[in-house]
Amino acid sequence: MNQRPTAAGTNKLWGGRFDQPPNELFYQFQRSFPFDRRLLPYELAVDRAWALAIEKVGILSSSETQQILAAIDAIAERAESDPSWLDLSPAEDVHHFVEIALVERLGPVAYKLHTARSRNELVATDFRMFVKDAAQDVSRGLVALITALVGLAERTMGVPLAGMTHLQHAQPVLFSHFVLGHAEAFFRDLERLSTARHTADTCPLGSGALGGCAFPVDRGALAKELGFSHISANSLDAVGDRDFAVDYLYALAGLAMHISRLAEDFVLFASQEFGYVLLPDEYSTGSSLMPQKKNPDAWELLRGKTGRITAALISILVTLKGLPSSYQRDLQEDKEPLFAAHDQALAVAQIAAGAVSATHINPARLLAAAEDSALLATQAAHYLVHRGLPFRQAHEVVGRIVREAERARESWTAMPLSKLKSFSPLFESDLGRELTLESALASCDVPGGTAPARVREALAGCRARLEQWTRSIG
Repeated sequence: MNQRPTAAGTNKLWGGRFDQPPNELFYQFQRSFPFDRRLLPYELAVDRAWALAIEKVGILSSSETQQILAAIDAIAERAESDPSWLDLSPAEDVHHFVEIALVERLGPVAYKLHTARSRNELVATDFRMFVKDAAQDVSRGLVALITALVGLAERTMGVPLAGMTHLQHAQPVLFSHFVLGHAEAFFRDLERLSTARHTADTCPLGSGALGGCAFPVDRGALAKELGFSHISANSLDAVGDRDFAVDYLYALAGLAMHISRLAEDFVLFASQEFGYVLLPDEYSTGSSLMPQKKNPDAWELLRGKTGRITAALISILVTLKGLPSSYQRDLQEDKEPLFAAHDQALAVAQIAAGAVSATHINPARLLAAAEDSALLATQAAHYLVHRGLPFRQAHEVVGRIVREAERARESWTAMPLSKLKSFSPLFESDLGRELTLESALASCDVPGGTAPARVREALAGCRARLEQWTRSIG
C-alpha cells in the first residue's frame, strides 16, 4: 500500500523561518509534485547546467560538481526504472524531490546546488523547456494529419462536391478542394505552434527570485546548454511571465477548433441524408440497441474534446489577469490545465489523422448532389456578364428564372431557350455548353480556385510545404 506523504519531518526548501510545520491538509493542498513531477527530466537538465555554472564562479569544487552530476544521472535512471519511487515521495514539488534525492545520496554537499537560485526561476525554466518540446510533438502530429488530408485529396481528385454556404447548396467544387481547405487551417496551426515555440525559447535561469543572481554566472552559457536561443531581459518579468503558456494553449485551442470543424463536416457527410463518406469500421462504434447502426464516435469525440482544450486557455488567462508583477503562487495553477490540453491535443491530432486515412468516399452520391441544377445559377449569371450585362442585373435575372422554375416545380436548366429569352434576350443557344458541372468547375481558374488544374497545383504546393515543415520540426 502506498504511504501518504506527510509534512512532518520533511526537509523543506523554506522551513528555517517557521516554528510550526504546515497544517497537514494545507501541505497536501499546496503540493504540486503529483503533477509537476512531469517536469523531472527538465529539472535534472537544469540542475546539471547549474552545477557547472556555479562551479565556474567558485561555489562548487570540481570534485563536488562531479559528485552532483553523477547523483543526478543516478536519479534520472531510478526515476525511469522505478516509477513507484516518485509515487511514494513526500516531496512538495519536483525541485524538492530532486533535493531530497541528492541529499540522500550525497549528504550536505547536495545543499550547495541551490545556491543563488530560486524555485521561481526553476519552474519557469522547466516549464518553458516542456512547452518547446510539447509544441514540437503536436506539430509532428499535425504534419501527419495534413499528410492524411493531402492523401485523401489526391485519392479523390476529380470527384465533385455540392459546395455549401449556410449549409445550403451554393456552387460546385471539387471534393479535393474541400479537403485542402481544411488542410490550410492546419497549416495555420503549425504557424501558431511555431510562434509558441519561439515565445518559449527564452531562458529565465539566473533571474533569482525576482532580482537576478547575486553571483556572476554565465547566463548565456546556461541558455546554450539548455537549448535556448537567448536569455530573458528582465529578471522580475522572467519569473512571472507565462505568455509562452498562453501562446501554446492558444495554438492548441485553434487546432482543436479546426479539428472540430473537420469532424462536424465528416459527421454530416457520413449521415444517410448526405451519404458522401463511408465511416471506417476501425474509427466507428455500434449501438447497444440498434444492430444496424454505425456511429461516427471518433469524429464526435474529436469535436467534443474542443471544450476541454479551450477551457485550459480560459483557465490560465483568468489566473493571470489579476496577478501583480513577479512570481505569485497562483502560477502553480498553470501546469495542470496545460499538461491536460497538450495530452488531449496530441491525441486528437493522431486520431484525426488515422480517421482521415481510413475514410473512403461515395463518388456516386457526391456526383448526384453536385449535379443539382441550382448550383449552376451563378454560372448563368456569369454567362450574362460576359455578354455585357452588369452583374447586379444578371443576378436579378437569374434569380427570377429560378423563382419561376420553383413555382412551376421544374428545373430551370430545362427551360426552353424561348422562355429564357423572355427574361433576357442575351441568352443564346450556346448557353447549354456553359451550364454543365464541368464548365462550372473549370471556370474558377484562379490561384486558390477549384478548377482541376488549380487544385492539382494546390496539392503540389501542400506537398512542398509539408516537406519544409518536416525538415524544420525534425
